[in-house]
Amino acid sequence: MLTCSSRFTGFIALKIGIAILAVIVIVSNAVPPANAQEIDDPAEDAVAIFNQAQELHEQGKIADAIELYKKAIKVFPEFPEAEYQCGTAQLSLGRTAEAEKAFRRAIELRPDWTLPMTNLGTLLLTKGDLAEAENVLSKSIELDDQSFPALAAMAELKLRTKASAAVLSELLTKISALTGKAKPTASLWTARAALENALGRTQNAKASLSNALAIDPSNRFALSELTEIALAEGDTLKASETVALLEKIAPVTVETRLLRARVYAANGNNNDALKTLETLPAPLSAEAAAFRTRLLAATSDNAGELEKQLSATPGDAAILGRLCSLYRVDAPAKALDYCRRASEAEPNNINHVVGLGAALVQAKMYEPAIGLFRKLLTIAPDNSTVHANLGTALFQLKRYAEAKQEYGWLVSKQPDLPIAYFFLAICHDQLAEYLDAMANYQQFLRIADPSKSQLEIDKVQLRIPILQRQINEKKGKK
Repeated sequence: MLTCSSRFTGFIALKIGIAILAVIVIVSNAVPPANAQEIDDPAEDAVAIFNQAQELHEQGKIADAIELYKKAIKVFPEFPEAEYQCGTAQLSLGRTAEAEKAFRRAIELRPDWTLPMTNLGTLLLTKGDLAEAENVLSKSIELDDQSFPALAAMAELKLRTKASAAVLSELLTKISALTGKAKPTASLWTARAALENALGRTQNAKASLSNALAIDPSNRFALSELTEIALAEGDTLKASETVALLEKIAPVTVETRLLRARVYAANGNNNDALKTLETLPAPLSAEAAAFRTRLLAATSDNAGELEKQLSATPGDAAILGRLCSLYRVDAPAKALDYCRRASEAEPNNINHVVGLGAALVQAKMYEPAIGLFRKLLTIAPDNSTVHANLGTALFQLKRYAEAKQEYGWLVSKQPDLPIAYFFLAICHDQLAEYLDAMANYQQFLRIADPSKSQLEIDKVQLRIPILQRQINEKKGKK
C-alpha cells in the first residue's frame, strides 16, 4: 500500500511554476524603465519594475528578482501579482515563511485568485497545517474545479488524513476526468495513482504512474511509488529497475537510499541493505529504524535464538519470516508453520506467501504449491520468484508443457539466468521439441558459470551428442 508523505507535495509545488500574468495590461512600449526617467504614475512605475523582475526571474536570477518585486510592492503596495511572483521566487529558494506571507497578501488583495491560493494550500500541507490547508485548497477548487495543482494537493491531503474510501473515490472521479482531457500534468497522474493505490486498484495505479513518467521521465514520485508497488508485490526485478532509475536522478536523498536498502533486502542481500542504512543520517526515522530491526532479525542464522525472541514477541513477522527461510530445507514441515504464521501476521506482505509456497515445494507438496502460486500470479503477474517456484513444482510433477511456459517467461525477463535455460531445454527435450531443446542447451552452456553449475554443464554435454543425432534423424516433433 502506498504511503503518502511530504515528498508528494514537493512535486506538486514544483509543477505550479512561474506564471506570466496576462492581467498586467498596463505595460506597453511607452513605459520606459523605472530608472530612465521620472514617472508620475506609481502604478506604471511599479509595473515597469515588475517587468524587470520577471525578466530576472525567467533568467534564474532569483535573489535579484525578489529585490525588484519588493521594490515594485513598495512603490505600489496593492500589487497582488508582484506579491504572488515574489512568493514563488521565495519558495524556490526554500524561504517558506516569506513565501507564505507573500501568498497571503496576494489573496488578501485579490480574494478570488486561485494561483496564490493553491500555492498557499500546498505550502501549508508541506508544513503539516492540514486543517487550514484543506480550507484554502477547498476554496481554490470551488473557484476553479479544473485546477490541476489544487486537486493534486487535495489528493495528498485526503490521503494523509486517512479520508474514507468514499471521499477518495469521489476525488479520484474528478481527477480521472481531468486526466482524460488535453495535456494533463505529471503531477495530476501521480495524484491519480496515489488515490488508485490507496483504494487497492494497483494495476490502475501502475498505469497512471507510467503515464506520469511518459510526460516527465525524471518524476521522482512516480519512480519511488513504482518501486514501492513492486516491493509490495514481491516483484524484485521491477523494483531493482525503478530504484536504479531513481538513483540516477536523486542518488543521495534519504528516500532513495532507504528504498535501495529495501530492494537489497527483497533480493536477499540483507548485509548490503544494512550497509546502506548505515549511510543514513542519525537519528533514523521511525520507518528506517523499524526496518533495521527487521533486517537484524532477518540476517540471523541462529534459529534457536530467534525462537527465543519469538516467544517474547510471537507475532513478529520478521522473525517468523526468517525462521520460515531457515527451516525450509532441513525441516520443511516446521518451515510451513512459520511461513503460514508470518503470512497471517503480515497479510499484505506477498513475500511471506511466496515463502509459504516455496516451503510447500521443499516439502514436495507440489499440488498445493501450484494452486497457491497460480493465485499469486493473479495478484502479482510479474513476480519472477513466483514464476520460478511454479515452474519447479510443475517440472517435478513432469507437467513439462506447463513448466515450459514458466521457464520461457523467466528467460524473456531475465535473459542472463542460466538455470532457467537449463530447465527450459529439458522441458522441450521431454516434449520431443528437439530443435528448441538444442537451442536452449547451447544458450545455457554459453552463459553458465562452471564454478556454480558444473553438474548441470556435465549433464548437458552428455546429452547434446545424442540430441544432435536425433535431430539429424529427423526425430521429434516438427
